[in-house]
Amino acid sequence: MSLGRKNDASEETDLGQISERMSKVDTAWLRMDTEANLMMIVGVWSIRPGITLAALRERVAERLLQYPRFRQKVVEDSLAGAQWVVDRDFDIARHVVAEVPLPLRGQGRDEVLRERVGELCSQPLDPAHPLWQFQLIEDMGDGSSALIARIHHCIADGIALIAVMLSITDGGKAPPRRAPRAAEEHHEADWLLDAFLRPMTNMTVKAIGLTGSGLSKGVDAMMSGHTPMDSSLEMARMGYQAVSDVAAFALMPDDSHTRLKGKPGAKKTVAWDDSLALDEVKVVGRALGASINDVLLACAAGAIGRYLADKGEDPTGKEIRAMVPVNLRPLEQAWQLGNRFGLVPLVLPIGIANPVERLFAVRARMNELKGSFQPVMAFGLLSVAGLLIKPVQHAMLNIFAKKATAVMTNVPGPAEALKFCGSTVEKVMFWVPQSGDIGMGVSILTYAGRVQFGLITDTGLCPDPEAIIANFAPEFEKLLLLALMMPWGPDAD
Repeated sequence: MSLGRKNDASEETDLGQISERMSKVDTAWLRMDTEANLMMIVGVWSIRPGITLAALRERVAERLLQYPRFRQKVVEDSLAGAQWVVDRDFDIARHVVAEVPLPLRGQGRDEVLRERVGELCSQPLDPAHPLWQFQLIEDMGDGSSALIARIHHCIADGIALIAVMLSITDGGKAPPRRAPRAAEEHHEADWLLDAFLRPMTNMTVKAIGLTGSGLSKGVDAMMSGHTPMDSSLEMARMGYQAVSDVAAFALMPDDSHTRLKGKPGAKKTVAWDDSLALDEVKVVGRALGASINDVLLACAAGAIGRYLADKGEDPTGKEIRAMVPVNLRPLEQAWQLGNRFGLVPLVLPIGIANPVERLFAVRARMNELKGSFQPVMAFGLLSVAGLLIKPVQHAMLNIFAKKATAVMTNVPGPAEALKFCGSTVEKVMFWVPQSGDIGMGVSILTYAGRVQFGLITDTGLCPDPEAIIANFAPEFEKLLLLALMMPWGPDAD
């Protein structure tokens, strides 16, 4: 069967299928699965009134499957990497399933749902078919439904998945028509060159050229007008920053040892809280001269420190490091799926008891990361890792894991509640996967005027993440009280 001329990005398989080469970064995420940490993004929608399985399948078939990626399975090749191949045996009934009503057994509804989500976080997706699944609990016993989504990280990052989930809601926009794959591959190569190779080569070389014996020549060239001074100084500054960031990352010591750091097992447990109003967070940030992100991260650090103290572990003076994703793509391109984000190591001062002092410490650390090349460097490392055999890749990626205790992400969601199949999505929660030996994932999502604070932990390292969650609101209330005591001007709301 003739399928037309092949290009570098696609080729005909023995079964006559067209395959697409998976990007290097997405391949890295695919191979990052371990028995302890599966690379799945897991989310829950609480929908009221409840919806039916038939309605969900109809919506998924109509909207989600417009993204070709959700009909494609992964075929790995130890030498060529991995490829996306259309699943000729695709069956929506395999990917959109009904979950039997959860038995309460004297437990609360949320507690039973937490147990089910924790179980699903430890269950791998079927590698013989597309790496995603929706499970619907039609009746939660209170007139609502719960939709549990599991999507492998190799399909897309969090920003892209938010765009996907928005597109399947009532009134959501379908993705633009897909460009030819060869053009996309060319764009990806250009983007990688601009985002990683040039900062790490051109700028670095120029920076090195302006040091030592090359310094006088560089200064002479600038003073003589042969090289624009402003651009040369800026290039040197950026190059110096790149060199400094590479060295700092390579020499970064491990963070403080706590009971939260260790060898994780396969069992996970989750918790969440949505009691915090976003408007109150804005008030605190404005009063104390901090961003919303600073306030929420300071509360998370305080909650973790309080948890350790309650367990008899003195957190005074301790700091843990969290790997924080940083988006590296224009938001209007999120529909293209794939992974385009870097990672920065953020130090959380869990040992500072004073809430304002802790907030200022977090703000200072966030400011230090601005302008850093570390996200771009991390993206480049993931791209390189995607070319390596799995054992070498794991050894390389464990560099991140050894230096951190948690993965932490903060995502802005819709300001208004979404509609889905005619019902209201009351809550949106998600949990990030952890790589290597990291045993904790912290997720912060703003949605419909509320802050959703999610936590996933390794059961052996932290069997009761709800105890950390319980400290989140009290830590914020301390900051809120102090903010209300601040002198407010006549124009304050």
